[in-house]
Amino acid sequence: MSEIKTLNHGAKFSHASVGSLRTFEGKQFVKDATGATSCEISFGTLPTGAAVPFFHSHKCNEENYIILSGAGRFQVDDTVFDISEGSVIRVSTDCDRNLKCTSAEPMTYICIQAREGSLGGYTMTDAAITERDSLL
Repeated sequence: MSEIKTLNHGAKFSHASVGSLRTFEGKQFVKDATGATSCEISFGTLPTGAAVPFFHSHKCNEENYIILSGAGRFQVDDTVFDISEGSVIRVSTDCDRNLKCTSAEPMTYICIQAREGSLGGYTMTDAAITERDSLL
């Protein structure tokens, strides 16, 4: 089982890591390690032939799954479809979901959970270009 580590933090940021994704195993939630207040992010890995051991739904939060490696099948209620590296799946509230790894390699994914309908501004409608000397 991989473990999330908080690496650095300040008044306005936090930096955590699950380590190498090539060797990542299990499921890790990062909200507590980062102090997030707007969403929950988790990293998950499923070995070949394995599925999440339960279906689940959410009352308030939609989920966005990003498949980082491997391939499999995803089910939302009674609809089943293929997924693979690069797939992004949004699942709304009040419906059952699950996924299964069908590839020879493990499937690694990120799941981002946030309140459905809460996105106000985004990208350039919520951003401002600022002037600052780069220390990079």
